[in-house]
Amino acid sequence: MIPPVITESVEHWLSKVQPGHHKIISVSPVSGGSINRTFTIRTTSAGYFIKFNDARRYPGMFEAESRGLAIIRKTACIEVPDVFLCAQAGTFSFLLMEEETGGGNHSHFWEDFGRRLACLHRVNGGYFGLDHDNYIGSLNQQNNPCDQWTDFLAAQRLQPMVAMARRSGLLNSHDCNSFDRLLQRLKDLIPSESPSLLHGDLWNGNFIRGKNGYVCLIDPAVYYGHREMDIAMTRLFGGFDSRFYAAYNEAFPLAYGWEERISLNQLFPMLVHVNLFGGGYVSDVRQVLRQYL
Repeated sequence: MIPPVITESVEHWLSKVQPGHHKIISVSPVSGGSINRTFTIRTTSAGYFIKFNDARRYPGMFEAESRGLAIIRKTACIEVPDVFLCAQAGTFSFLLMEEETGGGNHSHFWEDFGRRLACLHRVNGGYFGLDHDNYIGSLNQQNNPCDQWTDFLAAQRLQPMVAMARRSGLLNSHDCNSFDRLLQRLKDLIPSESPSLLHGDLWNGNFIRGKNGYVCLIDPAVYYGHREMDIAMTRLFGGFDSRFYAAYNEAFPLAYGWEERISLNQLFPMLVHVNLFGGGYVSDVRQVLRQYL
C-alpha cells in the first residue's frame, strides 16, 4: 500500500485543486515497474497514477523524470502524461501524474507513432547532451554537452557503463581492451547527424496507449543525441511493429545502413542491463564487440 505520509500529502494537494473531491476512495497496485512502487488512485471525481520510492535511494530521480516529460511535452510532437505533483513526504519521494490509459486501440496507432517520433527527433538542441543529468533506469546518466556525437557516446555513455561493470567484476580486462579499440573506430562506424531530442529509453515497456488511442510516452531518459539510439532501443526485446519503422522512415528517413548499426547502437542499453542485472547480458555485449572488432 501507499505509506500514509504520502496519502496525506496527496490529499492535501487535492483539497486545494479539487475542493470536495479530495478524499482518496481506492488505491490499486500497478504491475510492471522494477524500480519504483506504482499505484492508481481514485477520488470521487478523477483517477491518478502515482509512483514512489525511498528519497535517499535515488535522489532527484522524479525531478529528472518530471523535467524530461516537460521537455517532450513542450515539443507538441507526442503525448506524455501531465505531472501534477513531484514532492517528498517523510522519507519518500513521489510523482503524481495523470492516468493516461484506457483509450483503446486505434487502427493507425503504429503509423502515427512513427510519424510522431520523427517529429520529436527533428527537434535540434544544438549540442549532444542536456543541461542536466538524469537517470536511465535506476542508474545515473551523465549528459555533459559535446559538439561531436561519437565523443559524447564514448565519454558520457559507454565509458561510464564499462567502468561500472569492470568495478563490479562483470566485465574483465579483455572486455575493456575491446571497448578501447571500438571507441577508436566510432567515427568511422556512425554517420554524422545533428543532435535530435531523444526519449532515451524507448523500449516497448515505456509507451502506453493514451486516452485518445494514440501513443503516450512514459519514463523518459531524455537528451539530445543521435536518433539511431532511440531506433535501436525500439528493437530490443522484440521490437515494434513494422508499420512504425515504415512511417518513421517516410517522415524522416534514416541514413543508409541504419539496420546494420542496430547492434552497435544497442551497446549502451545492453551495458545498462549488464550493470542492473548482470548474467546473460554480458555475453550479448561480447557478441557485439566481436561483430565490430
